Amino acid sequence: MSLEQVPPAGTPPADDPVGGLRALMREHRFAEARELAAQMESAAPGSREILYWRAFAERHLRRTDDALATLERLARHHPGYARLHEERGHCYVARRDGARAIAAYETALGLNPALPGVWSTLSGLYGMAGDHENMRRAAREAAALRALPPEVLRANALFADGETAAAEQLVRAYLLQHGDQVEAMRLLARIGARLEVYDDAELLLRGVLELAPEHHAARQELASVLLERHKDQEARTQIERLLASFPGRRDLRILEALAAVGLGEHLRAIELYRALLADAPALPRARAELHLSIAHSCKTVGRSEQAIEAYRAAAAECPDFGDAYWSLANLKTYRFSAAELAQMRAAEQSPDTGPLDRYHLCFALGKACEDRGEYADSWQYYQRGNAQKRAASRYRPEIIERNTANQQRVVTREFIAARRGAGVASNAPILVLGLPRSGSTLIEQILASHPQVEGTHELAEIPRTVLELQGREPDLDNPRYPAVLAELPLERFAQLGQKYLDDTAYYRSGKPRFIDKMPNNFRHIGLIHLMLPNARVIDIRREPMACCFGNLKQLFARGQEFTYSIEDIARYYRTYLELMDHWDQVLPGRVLRVHYEDVVGDLEGSVRRLLEYCELPFDPACLEFHRTERSVRTASSEQVRQPIFREGLEQWRHYEPWLEPLRAALGDALERYR
Repeated sequence: MSLEQVPPAGTPPADDPVGGLRALMREHRFAEARELAAQMESAAPGSREILYWRAFAERHLRRTDDALATLERLARHHPGYARLHEERGHCYVARRDGARAIAAYETALGLNPALPGVWSTLSGLYGMAGDHENMRRAAREAAALRALPPEVLRANALFADGETAAAEQLVRAYLLQHGDQVEAMRLLARIGARLEVYDDAELLLRGVLELAPEHHAARQELASVLLERHKDQEARTQIERLLASFPGRRDLRILEALAAVGLGEHLRAIELYRALLADAPALPRARAELHLSIAHSCKTVGRSEQAIEAYRAAAAECPDFGDAYWSLANLKTYRFSAAELAQMRAAEQSPDTGPLDRYHLCFALGKACEDRGEYADSWQYYQRGNAQKRAASRYRPEIIERNTANQQRVVTREFIAARRGAGVASNAPILVLGLPRSGSTLIEQILASHPQVEGTHELAEIPRTVLELQGREPDLDNPRYPAVLAELPLERFAQLGQKYLDDTAYYRSGKPRFIDKMPNNFRHIGLIHLMLPNARVIDIRREPMACCFGNLKQLFARGQEFTYSIEDIARYYRTYLELMDHWDQVLPGRVLRVHYEDVVGDLEGSVRRLLEYCELPFDPACLEFHRTERSVRTASSEQVRQPIFREGLEQWRHYEPWLEPLRAALGDALERYR
């Protein structure tokens, strides 16, 4: 932001202290502005505006090191703020560090492409670096932005500053009045992506590319949306097309690595991330993120020592990088040293630590204290982390409960009988479902040890089918699904079943059977039966106190928002039992119920029962499941690479003094689960 963009000086209102900073900036009183910002920061250490303007003032005072340090604090709290990265780029320009300036500006534009001044500066930097193709691209982007309608440019600025609702209102009004305009459509798609309405975002971006096939930024955004929708192969096609035009671009190479992860090509992903790390700008957070990505893929393919080394490298780059510590804790087998524990405690207490890092640290400290037998401290950290995560969540338990009631109302025995013969006859899929932390990864690993069975991962095809059936702009309070199932002709279920088989084919290597281990698919067993009447469905169930506590101490990478409070997880568990009872009545004998405690107590008997249900011959490799080498993405990846153990069955009892509210909230589920 230039000084010309700072609002005019004047007396700021009493409820707008940042206005005082802006007034000082306008009058070029940078030293006073810095002093005022420092005073304000001590009272509000995470304020985006205060930190931004302090760095702005420090740069104009030629205190570039101080400005970069302030921006580092800002990054901990607001890493997705485009102006942060723009200002960082300005600092590196002041230092005459072109490579880091380019990297910072590219990051800023990835967050907010509607910054014509940044594109112009970037064009000059590319030119000085001899990169004439990107120089011309940046110049074109700058010119195109300056030609944008003022309403669209204003909406872009609002969106970049987090004013999503205002930006959406403005850009929708413009499109209604003026019809299709590619940059307005593209912005609306980005708004959709931010709100996680990815199907709308995909539709809009495809519309942009129909109007402007060479719109590379829109194609890149489409690739990102496809990755979010787990359409990894389609995303790769878009990324490869972009890389053909812009070989070597870091942001595209990162997307390429993400697509490899999504497609299960973890060894390829490790290579790509290591190459990025080798030429990464020396920004600690960026390097830490790359180390973390390398570690995740190493963990998935069973390279535990390399994963630990990479997680530690991430923490060394950023000592308050909560995800690095949580990822070590999430191995379940790692034990923190006293020095690491002290570092984690200090970072969790520091006012400079951002909220994302803080709750990651809380969960990591909860696990670290648990391993040391310090259960009171452990519970305090778990409780604190859950409270922070729940406060940031939009989870509404009544939506899940309404879905359960609707399934019971719509998918009856009569409903199923009237659609006998629907779907695709294939018996290839084996769906393992239930609640998280119930033992589903163990069942998957046992079955994937059979020579006729392919272990894949938590496939997104069933949830995506449900989203498509719900339609665009779903009404969460009056949803179309599952009522829409009554409107579908019989042949539609066969089409959906075949699409499921086609879409999951990429994750298979040719074995006759494969596993889909998406836990939350238990909500859609009626739909699954109509699509795939011969698929095998296994419900893995765990004792309620153990299962719910296991969820309360688990920080999930995404989703599973019902796990961050005692009330939410208890309500979800009870709803799960209610819906599974319904499926047992509607589809008697269709679902095989497996109790985790029975598997631990009688492994061979449980394995024989599983294989018989799946119509597979007994194979002793299933008893030696821990020797099977395969990719495992879930939190239990290290545990299922060890022989079965009983110690985990009663871990929750160490926390009994604090779990009475959970017991009360579960009610009769404590007996009914059997």
